[in-house]
Amino acid sequence: MAALKEREAVATEARYAPVTFEREVRDDLEVTLPKPYLARALAAPDTDHPNGTPGHKNDNMSVLQQHVAFFDLDDNGIVYPWETYTGLRAIGFNVIASLILAIVINVALSYPTLPGWLPSPFFPVYIHNIHKAKHGSDSGTYDTEGRYMPVNLENVFSKYARTMPDKLTLGELWDMTQGNRVAFDIFGWFAAKLEWGILYILARDENGMLPKEAVRRCFDGSLFEYCAKMNSGGEAKMG
Repeated sequence: MAALKEREAVATEARYAPVTFEREVRDDLEVTLPKPYLARALAAPDTDHPNGTPGHKNDNMSVLQQHVAFFDLDDNGIVYPWETYTGLRAIGFNVIASLILAIVINVALSYPTLPGWLPSPFFPVYIHNIHKAKHGSDSGTYDTEGRYMPVNLENVFSKYARTMPDKLTLGELWDMTQGNRVAFDIFGWFAAKLEWGILYILARDENGMLPKEAVRRCFDGSLFEYCAKMNSGGEAKMG
């Protein structure tokens, strides 16, 4: 009886909740990733990179802040639309896509990050407050303070990567964003699909699949540095 209770206490599937069988979670993460449930402030580890991205400087910023900092071209802690545009061009997006995305991103993220109540006509994004722009219906890999949750990145792939364990097809990506939807969160639904769609376009491999390593490095922003170096003809290494 005691043994049964112990098994039930750590069960990840419930007979009358079929979705718990369809979307599996791993129970072996601690074999290669210490404390996968612990929110990381500075690094974005996974089971293959328990210390995060080798050589990536965190500058004592949260992982979410690091994700945005690539676009802060003058290192003043503020990202303006023209900086977002320039950053998008640097990582490989064309003029039209970069212009549209820069407008959408800064308009959507600016106001929640402002230090005051009055909106700005220049739509700046303040990196210091970027955690306030976190939306719902996401993967939960960032917590509400901008820290990184390793277990939730692993859950993305254990739940939805059916074709290959460390890659997502476009269809699996769609299923993941559908599965993460929170009721009545229309903004979050669209924001999640836009973000993951942009990442898919940017980082899909030659077989049209999105690698886990690209996803992980997107969270800490090192993917953007990699893409910029590749596009400028400089040497860069993924993995």
